Amino acid sequence: MANRIHQLADCMSPFIGDDTNIWQFCVIFPEAHIGNHCNVCANVIIENDVVVGDNVTIKSGVQLWDGITLEDNVFVGPNVTFTNDQAPRSKNKSFVKLQTIVRKGASIGANSTIVGGIEIGAYAMVGVGSVVTHNIPAHALCYGNPARQMGFVTRSGLLLDMDYKDKEGVKHDLDE
Repeated sequence: MANRIHQLADCMSPFIGDDTNIWQFCVIFPEAHIGNHCNVCANVIIENDVVVGDNVTIKSGVQLWDGITLEDNVFVGPNVTFTNDQAPRSKNKSFVKLQTIVRKGASIGANSTIVGGIEIGAYAMVGVGSVVTHNIPAHALCYGNPARQMGFVTRSGLLLDMDYKDKEGVKHDLDE
């Protein structure tokens, strides 16, 4: 299948996977890599040194700066902010670019801020409006400012408490 790039998007990259949608007012830099079956909503910026896996959803208002990798099946909510510089200064061309990776199946809630240089584990979930300042383990449910682990999330998205129990008190396996 062909990808669909809106006529009002500025997509300079030839590395766009099959059946990927890029909506209006997006800017995709020439060296960005975006996988198959992705949905890049309106007003998204993706810089050169960015890798987006397959089946990724990036909602409106997100900026993916150099050094960010989103693995397969990641969800990034609207207006999530990523950073890639620990000590930003205007016109500083010698800054140290931090690498951030969001592992497969992870979800990041709307308006969260992800500090550069961290890893969000596979199938983890970051709650709405969180500020992530440290690595998040696989399957962790984290939220707050700063984000702290408050439970777990199964592969299918079922929320569990710290004892791996759902809201009815039934214990679950994280691979469900």
